[in-house]
Amino acid sequence: MSRKAPEKDQEKTPVVLVVDDNQQNLELLQAYLEDVDCETVPARDGPEALEIVGKKSPDLILLDVMMPKMSGFEVCKRIKNDPKTTDIPIIMVTALNEFGDIERGIDSGTDDFISKPVNKLELTTRVKTMLKLKHLSDKLERTLAYLSEIEKQAQMAKSD
Repeated sequence: MSRKAPEKDQEKTPVVLVVDDNQQNLELLQAYLEDVDCETVPARDGPEALEIVGKKSPDLILLDVMMPKMSGFEVCKRIKNDPKTTDIPIIMVTALNEFGDIERGIDSGTDDFISKPVNKLELTTRVKTMLKLKHLSDKLERTLAYLSEIEKQAQMAKSD
């Protein structure tokens, strides 16, 4: 019976989707993330963000709340309601700081908030933490799948 061990930690660079309708904000967030070991992918509105998520499942999404076409709340809700993308962590980047807005963000499924104007140290620290959590979560999922496969093989061997 051949057993394939879980894949070693792939050294793939994490992908961070940065969504903001304001070009200056988009460039600023991407510039701040240059100090983080990640690839940034820009999106200028909600529909573009959803399209990118469907094609290139990012490891983290930085999501502006106030955007034309589709709000960050709606984008977040769609991502979190899709079983294929529900595990992608989302940090909402917002100038909104009313309790109702925070509650609405939580209801839509966001994992964290960063207030505008964005502090570079706060942003990079939270992004690194979320990427580390995502990496560990993915590793745990692979390990559980591996253990489940071993269990099935053991059951099959017992019944022979």
